[in-house]
Amino acid sequence: MLPIDAAAHASSWRRRHPADKAVLSFGLLGCAVALPPWPGAVLVAGTVLVIAFGFAKVPARRLWRAVRAPLGFAATGALTLLVGVGADGVVWAEEGPRHAGELLARSTAAGLAMLLFAFTTPLSDVLPRLTRVGVPAAVVDVAAVMYRMLFLLYDTTARINQAQAGRLGHRTRRARWRSVAGLGSAVFVHAFARAQRLEAGLAGRGYDGRLRVLVDEVPISRVFVAGSLSVVAAVVAATLLLVSVVP
Repeated sequence: MLPIDAAAHASSWRRRHPADKAVLSFGLLGCAVALPPWPGAVLVAGTVLVIAFGFAKVPARRLWRAVRAPLGFAATGALTLLVGVGADGVVWAEEGPRHAGELLARSTAAGLAMLLFAFTTPLSDVLPRLTRVGVPAAVVDVAAVMYRMLFLLYDTTARINQAQAGRLGHRTRRARWRSVAGLGSAVFVHAFARAQRLEAGLAGRGYDGRLRVLVDEVPISRVFVAGSLSVVAAVVAATLLLVSVVP
């Protein structure tokens, strides 16, 4: 199981309805996108961290491991805003540091808001409920199958890599590259074989275009939703207040 999925299944908010957590996470995401980067993005990021560590009990180390890759991508994109191309070639952009800081702040805040939802809500709780909000059943079924296949291929990759290491397939750089090529081809063939077996199994069970699964009927908490809306409203009010006070 991937670290985010493991943390989501072990979260203290695991038994809450996905809609409860969606109101909070996507509300803060909207604040990160719509409000001014300063101080809006900073307030959103701080709010997410307080909620994640103080209430949702998200592991700090796993959250850092999940956020550092998109954070690095955002930082790389922000660096390009520091320079500009003109008639004199590559020059230093006067507004570059400000734009780069705004981009990095928005990206960080938005990413943390999305990770709050991911670390508290397993995808297996979300997919079966998407049909109730109008998502076509075929789209949900494809997403569910791909989600399942990811774990199978991840496990297959780990087993093949371990077998290659046991046969001294990583002892030299040349051997490692050969092992990587063999690993890629083996996983590719295994994925097609697994897909064919899955298709045959569904056909044998009378698949009619929709995978029906049991979903725990968890009620939506009005108190939690109201609290989430209050948090979002507080972030908006604080941002507008600080913008008016500090030009």
